[in-house]
Amino acid sequence: MSHQHFILHKPYGYLSQFIYELKRKKKLLGELHPFPEGTMAIGRLDEDSEGLLLLTTDGKVSEQIRSKKVDKEYYVQVDGIISQEAIDNIKKGVEIGFNGTKYITKPCEAQLISEVPNFGERGKKIRDERHGPTSWASITVNEGKFRQVRKMTAAVGFPTLRLVRVRIGNVHLNDLQSGEVIEVQNFNGNSNDNINGNFNENRQITE
Repeated sequence: MSHQHFILHKPYGYLSQFIYELKRKKKLLGELHPFPEGTMAIGRLDEDSEGLLLLTTDGKVSEQIRSKKVDKEYYVQVDGIISQEAIDNIKKGVEIGFNGTKYITKPCEAQLISEVPNFGERGKKIRDERHGPTSWASITVNEGKFRQVRKMTAAVGFPTLRLVRVRIGNVHLNDLQSGEVIEVQNFNGNSNDNINGNFNENRQITE
């Protein structure tokens, strides 16, 4: 059986799912592209988070990518000018709440971002600079507790205002625009060049 694989830049305000059974109206992935029957999102991004989301019709591929062996990198815009001390604490692990108990996050990669990423405007406006400065950081984790990255920045005193996932393993968001979907042959590139090759090879089918 031939499976299909997709890369999506999930916009703000969409759920990472195709079905929502509660009565309240929600924006779903099926509104962004005519995905084939049986397509599933690999992992999830919260409704108010953006960025790289992988989708597939192959459950085995989904299980492999969700494993803790695969890094997920996020760019986060935080309230205030985040300090190197806060970054160092995130790298070592911080205490967050999870399922009603306290949890210490595993050591991870984190660094300051000096240039503001060019992601374009978010669907819902971020508060303006009159309320104080903001800054950006990169955080890479291989665990996925509920709203973990947001809880990590809040734990060191810098609440997250905007969160964009930019990488899953070797797959990068690159210049994919918000709401854009491309189909790729696989997610198994051994280098960024291979992944970029998939991007270029398949981009014409959805633009």
